[in-house]
Amino acid sequence: MIFVPAIYADVDELVTFVNSAYRGKSSEAGWASEAKVIAGQRIDSTMLAETFASGKTTVLLMRDDDKAPLAGCVSLEPTDEPAVWYLSMLAIDPQRQADGLGRTLLSHAEDYMKARGAQRVRITVIWLRHTLIEWYERRGYRRTGKTEPFPYGDQRFGMPLRDDLNFEVFEKTLVY
Repeated sequence: MIFVPAIYADVDELVTFVNSAYRGKSSEAGWASEAKVIAGQRIDSTMLAETFASGKTTVLLMRDDDKAPLAGCVSLEPTDEPAVWYLSMLAIDPQRQADGLGRTLLSHAEDYMKARGAQRVRITVIWLRHTLIEWYERRGYRRTGKTEPFPYGDQRFGMPLRDDLNFEVFEKTLVY
């Protein structure tokens, strides 16, 4: 596997990849789909372009080699809290989700953040995604007891199919 930071030229490929991995018809082939609780897009090109323009976020791309299609991606951003980073948009090709690629990408992302001074990493997961929560817990992420609201009414993030969605906040210590 190779890991490279995304550039603006990767926006269209990333939008297609992330939307299909999270909510598209192809997402149903994997175990991490959100399609049963949120319809529509996960991200669009404007949102991703704004992310790149901020200059704070790094989106890492994972491929088998430099000419291969995306196997995965993850977004990493330092927070306003010293030594705390936020990890989001971890996506793996649904056809390959049982191949251990998520663990590989997550491990590389954690090493990337540690090399840049991170001591803790924070994630948010929709509360009812129990299988995904268990996956993160097996990788050392712990519930903080905090929640964040789902952005109801902002269709840029999709159309919720339930009225009880929120995000649970998890953290992992990267420095022992």
